[in-house]
Amino acid sequence: MGATITGIGSYLPEKVLTNADLEKMVDTSDEWIVTRTGIKERRICPEDQASSDLGAEAARRAIVDAGIDQSDIDMIVCATITADMIFPSTACIIQHKLGLDNIACFDISAACSGFIYGLEIARNFIDTGRYKRILVVAAECMSRVTDYTDRTTCVLLGDGAVATIVSKTDKNSGILDTYLGASGKYGNLLYVPAGGSRMPASFETVEKRLHYMKMEGSSLFRIAVTAMSESVKKILERNQVSSEQIKLIIPHQANIRIIQSVAKLTDFPMEKVFVNIEKYGNMSAASVGVALDEAVKSERIHNGDLICMVSFGAGLTWAANLIRWDKNG
Repeated sequence: MGATITGIGSYLPEKVLTNADLEKMVDTSDEWIVTRTGIKERRICPEDQASSDLGAEAARRAIVDAGIDQSDIDMIVCATITADMIFPSTACIIQHKLGLDNIACFDISAACSGFIYGLEIARNFIDTGRYKRILVVAAECMSRVTDYTDRTTCVLLGDGAVATIVSKTDKNSGILDTYLGASGKYGNLLYVPAGGSRMPASFETVEKRLHYMKMEGSSLFRIAVTAMSESVKKILERNQVSSEQIKLIIPHQANIRIIQSVAKLTDFPMEKVFVNIEKYGNMSAASVGVALDEAVKSERIHNGDLICMVSFGAGLTWAANLIRWDKNG
């Protein structure tokens, strides 16, 4: 028994924040942003919506794409670092928005690697034989943890969501293998200091802007390139697959220079690398999944194609998987 993605859908808020808009907010320029990141614009969630709203809409689209009834879903796994609230889980909130009840729901926090982590969790639950269809959602409102006075981070982040229906399959296709990694000793390179049990919200934490993301960019860049490159090499080597056999590699959309460096180190020409960072920026867990959805919808991927997804995020976490695309299950 294995698991394959039989439905996929994504949702991006309508509001667009361009580099020209950011030029009016902080000391930056379109040329500076594009040269260093590859980003031209990003989507921003409206004030009356949260991660669960984005995730629920992506889920509805994935359900339609899979051609199933939503009551066929056995479990919901939601990857997010911008949960609606500390508890209940965003997965439970999405369950309620979809009108479902009495199925297992939980969140995972693996930052930008969350979507690949979520797919692997779903695959293993399906392997038990107790679950047939699992909804995996990655939903982020990164604008809510973005400090728009910090020009080094505010240019990077955007909002969005993706959802997939992961179903059991008897074929030698779908999610073939996954490599997961993490190293907590680097946690201080990318984090939000306040809002948890260690530093609860207070007047001081708000005044010092400690509820926004803090990042050590130069250190992260080096680790990200190394971790993502090694993840791709490991997943290919242990499955005896060459880069020539991969139809498309879909990396996390954090920085165009990271993507280019990983492609070079793993022997992938850029024409085999899917990039949409210029439109959305970094949507954390949602990034690689939204890219996958766009690759499918633009017919860059067809049934039978081997694809590789790879990501890297706070934790620090990293992940890569190998998929033989087969939406028919």
